[in-house]
Amino acid sequence: MSDTAALLARLADDEVQREQQRALDRLRAWAHAQAPAFRRAGTLRGLAVLGTVGWAAGLGWAARLALRGQQEAVTPVSVLPAACLVGAGIVLRALLLAAGDRAADDAAAAVRHELRTRLLAAALPAWRRPTAGAEPRTSDAAFVQALDEEVDRLTDWLTGYVPARRTMLIAGGIVLAAIASGSPLVALLLVLATPLLPANLKVIGMGTRAAVQSQLTAARTLSARLLDQLRGLPTLVGLGADEQAARTVTAADRELADRTQAVLRVAFLSTAWVELLVTGTLAVVATYCGLVLLDYLHVPGVPSAMGLGTALFVLTLTPAYFAPVRELARGYHARAEASAAADLVNGLLAGPEAEGPGPGSRPPGPADAPTSVRLRGVGVTFADRDRPALDDVTLTAHPGRLVAVTGASGAGKSTLLAVAAGLLAADSGSSTHRADGTTRSADPRAVSWIGQPCYLLPGTVRENLLLARPDADDAALAAAFTALDFAGLAAALPHGLDTVVGERGSGLSSGQIQQLVFVRALLRAAPVLCLDEPTAHLDPEAERRVIAAVRTLARDRTVLLATHSPELLRIADEVISVDRGRVHGATA
Repeated sequence: MSDTAALLARLADDEVQREQQRALDRLRAWAHAQAPAFRRAGTLRGLAVLGTVGWAAGLGWAARLALRGQQEAVTPVSVLPAACLVGAGIVLRALLLAAGDRAADDAAAAVRHELRTRLLAAALPAWRRPTAGAEPRTSDAAFVQALDEEVDRLTDWLTGYVPARRTMLIAGGIVLAAIASGSPLVALLLVLATPLLPANLKVIGMGTRAAVQSQLTAARTLSARLLDQLRGLPTLVGLGADEQAARTVTAADRELADRTQAVLRVAFLSTAWVELLVTGTLAVVATYCGLVLLDYLHVPGVPSAMGLGTALFVLTLTPAYFAPVRELARGYHARAEASAAADLVNGLLAGPEAEGPGPGSRPPGPADAPTSVRLRGVGVTFADRDRPALDDVTLTAHPGRLVAVTGASGAGKSTLLAVAAGLLAADSGSSTHRADGTTRSADPRAVSWIGQPCYLLPGTVRENLLLARPDADDAALAAAFTALDFAGLAAALPHGLDTVVGERGSGLSSGQIQQLVFVRALLRAAPVLCLDEPTAHLDPEAERRVIAAVRTLARDRTVLLATHSPELLRIADEVISVDRGRVHGATA
């Protein structure tokens, strides 16, 4: 079956049309919060045509004066009002369009910000509910693609299509009334041509969406495959499978290129129909005006008298009448692209919603009271495992005490810490934090988490530390280093706190990264500290420094520590073991 036949069959599919309608409803719901701003943008853009009418009238006026100059003298002063009208029209149009564009851009930015906030909430592991029958977690590449590209694909639709319908109604009405004042027949011709436009626009919207959906899916597939193979590149090279991986990526890249070409073909060909209709109507109007001016038109019932100024006024405004339609036609392609992106974004937003505190609640800070952690009958089962990761776990960790969790790899230590920190919601039982006599669900914002590996973001050391406490000055940063006995670390850095680190802290040793993460945890001043193998892969000297830092941090915090290190187990106030998801030796 040819591409055209397949596209027609897809357009005729009722289910496909219902999917398109659902996607459009979803887009409208996302834009609804900024509806007043989009209406304002559409109104301002529509009123901008008053400037076009003004300079067209000034142009016609100047043409009449020029024609009169053949019979009588025309001075520059007599032409000045017409020139002023042209200039005023241009300035008015520019100002109103600029105001409309600013309103649309601000509203679109607000919509994108809201979507990215929701995507981040879905992407982060906080409050995920790992139900046994749930689908596997969406890949990180899918979230990156959605945050970086697919949300941005809504921009043209938000700034162009959403206000365009209001613009078309206002601008079309103003221009049509202006044309009717000069030539009712031309206005009638434009009215007769108008009903042909919606049918063309409908075909554009339906035809483009199918092609764009395939293109976005191919782009996401390529991104996910490339990210996975880059992560596993050392393994692929070691197995001699790097060439096969490269061929797979090349095939996915070619598929994306083919689908992109299909999108461009559909977009150009479908828009050409609108341009053909607009050009044909303009040609008819121009022919009519020319025949009338040359006195060649003598048809009963058809006006055959028109001045040069009026003809120029009408001819100038005819393209202006169709200009909003052209914008709407381009907006249909943007709508199709946004609709396809919305399907992919909505698939990521359809996961479990956050069950923690709302965005307006106050994050914990240094003044928060000591907090105990309580787990009661906690059970967790992941979708890809038959055996529970945690099974009826009950324990209590009190402020000022260090609870060490030990056990074989895969026994459930990291899962236990994630539930205690509120980063993972349990299938059964409860995980709570208790402070000042108040018990609430485990909140990850009350927790400093130090895992393995530790992460530093690209930037300076100072920028990484200020993530935990943005208002900290150099004195506070120095005090944090001193409190953990890491003063020598800052001095050892090539440029001190302004030392630039690369992705994942490249440029620093693993021991330096680990020490900086502990400084960041101290600055965070959260009442609960969760440490997941904090001394793994460290040399003895770095391990000694980290253990001393753990002692310091544990003085006024509740500390849960997953480790195999005998040295860390020695400093623990309580040691519990995890075996196949069951906890032994825990305090109830």
